[in-house]
This record gives sequence, C-alpha cells and structure tokens, in this order.
Amino acid sequence: MELFYTYVLKSLKDNQFYIGFTSNLEQRMDQHRMGLVDSTKNRQPLKLIYYEVCFDKNSALKREKYLKTTYGHRYLKHRLNENTVGIILK
Repeated sequence: MELFYTYVLKSLKDNQFYIGFTSNLEQRMDQHRMGLVDSTKNRQPLKLIYYEVCFDKNSALKREKYLKTTYGHRYLKHRLNENTVGIILK
C-alpha cells in the first residue's frame, strides 16, 4: 500500500510555513534541503515541524489544500502550540 504525506516545513530564515504533500517524505525533504524546490530554495534552512499520513493521494491533496486555508492555519497553530509533532493517520 502506498502512503502519502501532507507536511509542514518552517523556514528558519523567515519563520514562514511551507505546506506540501508527497508519496516519499524522506526524498522530498532531501529535495528541499538541496534547494531543488523553487518555493523553498531561497528560504533555507528548513525544519520539518508537522506531517500527516494519508492512505490515498486524494486525501493528502485535500488535506494540503485545507491546511493552506485560514482554518487550516488555525488548526496548525493550535496543534503546534501543544508542542507535539503531528503524525495523524487519515
């Protein structure tokens, strides 16, 4: 079974978040670290601060879109204020 990940990175340069999804979190993190992702290449260094696991691509895409909304930002702020690392299975 292929898993998909919705994840949140924090730029330690500008304290902004980057939200994305992938089927290979480790490989995607390597791409971010090597500056191969246009959206984050000038925002290094980055830190993975949150991720969720989804059982299908559609769920991961929906979750990514939600987390990019105002309500999603509120959800993340609440979750991250609890000093937890989010690993949520959907």
